[in-house]
Amino acid sequence: MATKRISDEPAFILHQYDWSESSLILETFTRHYGRVALVAKGAKKPTSNFRPVLLPLQPLRVSYGIAGEGHGDIHALKSAEWVGGHIMPSGDALLSGLYLNELLMRLLAREDTHAPLFDIYAGVVRVLASEHGDALEPVLRSFELVLLREIGLLPDLHVETATLAPLEPDARYALVAEGGLRRAASGERFALSGAHWCALHDALADNTTSFTTTLRVMIGTGLAGELKSQLRALLQYHCGSQLLRTRQLMMDLQSL
Repeated sequence: MATKRISDEPAFILHQYDWSESSLILETFTRHYGRVALVAKGAKKPTSNFRPVLLPLQPLRVSYGIAGEGHGDIHALKSAEWVGGHIMPSGDALLSGLYLNELLMRLLAREDTHAPLFDIYAGVVRVLASEHGDALEPVLRSFELVLLREIGLLPDLHVETATLAPLEPDARYALVAEGGLRRAASGERFALSGAHWCALHDALADNTTSFTTTLRVMIGTGLAGELKSQLRALLQYHCGSQLLRTRQLMMDLQSL
């Protein structure tokens, strides 16, 4: 059976798990082919060239083989090379990166191409490797918005979802999982003004610089904290009822 070879494909490892005593299954995010599952045969052996390379949040170039029709969803990794450029994130930045990886694992379909999202993810990982503390919040919120928009799960942010009525600049609106964007109830804590939602809508509408523009709006208006609860609830809704493991880990650490 003829085998097609994909060579020098930009990729990140999202997750890995044991396949046998000596091999691993890798869930990867590739630029041109989306989320791809690869088997790294012998990767657990002490002498394997894969061992120092197959790490999360590190830019790689991978080559793998795809068999003909009926080949299945898991392909054979042939080579993996570290591209370099930044160190491994640590501390809160590492947990944030693993959180983003879990979102991609839960929300992206296998082999569904998202090249612009890949480029944004690569940029976010570079930020995580160099920035900590207060810088993380607007970066994470901006990525969550762009991810939701990219996979078609973010409602228009310049109109009320149920009525399609334009947002009033001074009124407050909340983003909810089942109802989209709606006018906030009196005293509702997590909500943004119509003007702020429209600013985010305009930023996301610029497909060439959506992440950078959205991040600039986040920083300039201080919206990241207000958006956190709303976006987390929306993401959890689409990920399913099971709590994200990285979020549970963060909560457990905070309770220590």
